[in-house]
Amino acid sequence: MAHDVRDPSPDFLAFWRERLVCTLTTLRPDGSPHVVPVGVTYDPEAGLARVITSKNSTKVANILAAGPDGARVAVCQVKKRHWATLEGRATVRTEPEVVADAVSRYAERYERTPAPNPDRVVIEIALERALGRG
Repeated sequence: MAHDVRDPSPDFLAFWRERLVCTLTTLRPDGSPHVVPVGVTYDPEAGLARVITSKNSTKVANILAAGPDGARVAVCQVKKRHWATLEGRATVRTEPEVVADAVSRYAERYERTPAPNPDRVVIEIALERALGRG
């Protein structure tokens, strides 16, 4: 079932506020999928999803390899019969204020502040599609 990325139903948004592990799918330069567990925050007002990670991760390398326009990616979460996927174009952000905001959002959703990481960056996903069932 499709959802409005910027105006999701209350149930869809509540599901994205639960403390759940998600997956991020990026494409390697050879086109094969790279799927990893991540924490994701969803900001419908901005039309963005965010993932905090280390600048040396494979997921960051895959996004950077796609070029300056970013990479097509998907994040997904599942809980029993409920699932939700957000799709869009990812770029890597390094500005300290952007990273701090993403860390704050992560801390709110996952009820813990991640340890300091001087190599932390943000994968920012400009959302194009939201799908889900539950």
